[in-house]
Amino acid sequence: MELRVSNRRAWAGRIVTSLAVAFLLFDSGIKLVRIPPVVDAFGRLGYPVDLAQGIGILELACLAVYLMRPVAIPGAVLMTGFLGGAVATHVRIGDPLFSHILFPTYIAVLLWAGLFLRDRRLQALFATQEAQP
Repeated sequence: MELRVSNRRAWAGRIVTSLAVAFLLFDSGIKLVRIPPVVDAFGRLGYPVDLAQGIGILELACLAVYLMRPVAIPGAVLMTGFLGGAVATHVRIGDPLFSHILFPTYIAVLLWAGLFLRDRRLQALFATQEAQP
């Protein structure tokens, strides 16, 4: 049984994906140029600011893998791991739950939801077969 992705579902997936991707591109971009809020945030989080560009490059690399269709699922796993590190960092310093600690989780949910809506391979993992009489 071949699962097809409807045109509406595929577009919904692209829109949801684009929301997460836009944020992640912005986030990695500001790390690459090290704007003053990034310098302040790295200090507050307890990370040397010299790591900002490396983290930005790593984020872009994970995002690039996610955006390549043949390896989008492993890319989503990589991005989830990357975002898990952000969650751990915010937990470590005692940031507020919904605005800081869970925010990377919201982005991960958007990444996975967008991928699920536009990728029939992922949908097939969750498809149920009707029982044969």
